[in-house]
Amino acid sequence: MDLPLIQLAAVDSTQAFLRRNARLGFCVVLADRQTEGRGRQGNRWESAAGAGLWMSAALPAPSGVAPGLLLQRAMAAAAQALDPEGSALGLKWPNDLVAWRDGRLVKLGGIIGEQTGGRLILGLGVNLSDAPCLPGRAIAPACLGDLGLAAPPPLDLALRIAGFWEHLDADFRPRFLWPEAGMALRWEEGQGTALGWERDGRLKVATAEGIRRLSAGEVHGLG
Repeated sequence: MDLPLIQLAAVDSTQAFLRRNARLGFCVVLADRQTEGRGRQGNRWESAAGAGLWMSAALPAPSGVAPGLLLQRAMAAAAQALDPEGSALGLKWPNDLVAWRDGRLVKLGGIIGEQTGGRLILGLGVNLSDAPCLPGRAIAPACLGDLGLAAPPPLDLALRIAGFWEHLDADFRPRFLWPEAGMALRWEEGQGTALGWERDGRLKVATAEGIRRLSAGEVHGLG
């Protein structure tokens, strides 16, 4: 399906715009700037005009794909559109876009999703040419330009990503996954050792209390 695209100069958030305007049906919304962008757990997503990709798409909800895995595939699809050669971009559990820079993990973007009936709304924010200064973050922000990757114009990029998102039954895979099995982890509610990513998108972790399988809504501050 050729999804219609709506381009806005500024909006509170592309996700909220689509939520308010269900009558628009299936479409893509791209904004030059968001004033109230939000990530997971309600975290604010900084958005400088012209510095990044701020988009949401309302799509038919795919059947038979676990919610956690759905967002991971959507972010892996975005990574494929941003980095077609698969040279740099990876996925931090549960669904952050990351890369290695000077030996440290950095974050370039995030994704959120919600489903209402048969309508899936995916919202993506990616730093393209600049990243906000956010002191104290365990994983510092970075932009695509920091990695030497050149992004196509946001309009072309949004259409490419939305095209991939129409096929989330496909198994999109990023260059790397973080954390890898064997890595020690700590988060606000506990600590343990990563044992691997489950097929349904959960993270399998060995803790002092036994094996846990973490879902995205359970974990804050994984590092």
